[in-house]
Formats: sequence, C-alpha cells, structure tokens
Amino acid sequence: MSQAEAVSRAPRPLWSLGLLRSEIGVTFRRWRTLALLAVLAGVPVLVGIAVRIETGDGGPGGGGGGPGGPAFLSQITHNGLFLVFTSLAVTLPFFLPMSVGVIAGDSLAGEAHGGTLRYLLVAPAGRTRLLLVKYATTLTFCLVGTLVVALSALVTGALLFPLGEVTLLSGTSVSFGEGLLRALAVAVAVALSLIGVAAVGLFVSALTTSGIAAMATTVGLLITVQILDTLPQLHAIQPYLFPHYWLSFADLLRDPVYWDQLQKNLGLQALYALVFGSAAWARFTTRDITA
Repeated sequence: MSQAEAVSRAPRPLWSLGLLRSEIGVTFRRWRTLALLAVLAGVPVLVGIAVRIETGDGGPGGGGGGPGGPAFLSQITHNGLFLVFTSLAVTLPFFLPMSVGVIAGDSLAGEAHGGTLRYLLVAPAGRTRLLLVKYATTLTFCLVGTLVVALSALVTGALLFPLGEVTLLSGTSVSFGEGLLRALAVAVAVALSLIGVAAVGLFVSALTTSGIAAMATTVGLLITVQILDTLPQLHAIQPYLFPHYWLSFADLLRDPVYWDQLQKNLGLQALYALVFGSAAWARFTTRDITA
C-alpha cells in the first residue's frame, strides 16, 4: 500500500479547526445572523433612551425591585454600567434564546432544505464531526450575541449616564474596573445559560428537513417552557426546566458571590446539552440523508 493510500484510509480526526472556522464564517456572514445581532444591539439602546427620557434631568427613576431587572433599572441613572446588567436581564428571557433557537434550529435542517447537507457529508466531514461543529458554532453565537448586548449597553450607558464606582446588590461598593470584570463574568454566565437551548434546537433541527419548521418549533418550545416556569401549580418540575435559573447571574453582583444558584444553572444546562445532544447524535447518525 502506498503512503498516499495509507493517508487517505487513515481515520479522520473527530475535530477540525478548519471546518469550524469555515462554519463560523458562513454563519456570521448570513444576513439573518447579522439582523439578529443588530436587533440584540438595539435593545440596550432603546432601554437606555427610555430610561433617559423617563428620568428627564438624570435623577433616579423607577422603583427598586428584586434582582432580575427593576433593581438594575433603578441604578442606571446613577451608573451607566448597570445598563449592561439590565439589558442582559431584559434580553435573556426571550431575545437571546430566540436568536439562539433560530441559529440552532436552522443548523442542520437549513442545510437539508438547501440541498447542501449531503455534499457536506460527502466532503471530509463525517456526521459526528459535522454535528459537533454545528453545535460549537451555535455556542459561539451564544457568546457573541451576549457580548454584543453587553458592549452595546456599555457604550450606551457611558454616553447617556455617569460612570463610577459600582454599588453591588449586597450594598458593597467596588471600583469601576472591578465592576467591568463582574459585567464580563455576568455576560459569560448568560452565554452559558443558553447551552441548553442550543442543544434543544440542534435536536429539533436533526428531526426535520425544513429550516423554518425547526426554527419555529424551537422558539415555540422556548415560549412554552417559559410559560410553564411561571405556573405555581408546576413548582415541582420547574427546577428541571432549562430557563429556571437563568437570572441567577445576578448573584455575581453580590459580595461574597452566591454560587448555589449559579452552579445549579450550569449543571442543568450541561444536563440538557448531554441529553439532547445525545438524542441529536442518535437521530442524525442514523437518518437517511437525501438532500
């Protein structure tokens, strides 16, 4: 056997940065992806302008509240950095997961609908490797989308409101630099909270050849689960729903940080990734690819 034949028959690596770079490039060059990022970037601008108009002379506006939005909202006029936390709290229940659901739902079904999935599998990408790359690309969008919200909020907050020391939810004041680090940690925590949605969307995408149907189903499931998480009669199952601990990122704004809810959130997201990722793999590696 020649050396060329030996190389061609050698098992291909499960992971390929070249394939991942190509997939990320294709995903982020699509107009749909750019439009989703533009919408995410626009939410903090609208929130900042609304707060500025509401407060008028820059005085405090809005009442305080629990750590999920209102408590952050009442602090924006004192420190524009709180617009980052408020914007993430506003976008996390719907805008961010909806965007992730669109990207994940279209990942495999869109390729099948466009007739390119079969050619991807004929190329050096095997089914398992392609599935991993699609999921990694969706997770990349989770991080990029979250950072777009945070950066837009930071710029808007700096332009419309004063910046300075950050008063945490526990009442402790920290420097603006430490506040920025905590804002970055919050953004990462929010991105990690979307791991479960990404896995669910990937599984739905593996079930159909219609990208629109996959995206609509994923977003529909997201809305349904969010509704179920608000019904007091279902309190027994709510800790197992993937959005249940999403707002636990607020615990990063305490001194000391409360890790209990954050750890539960990450564990739950990892569980959803394992279960629905495995289901997506089982379906995708056994289905007939005709398009």
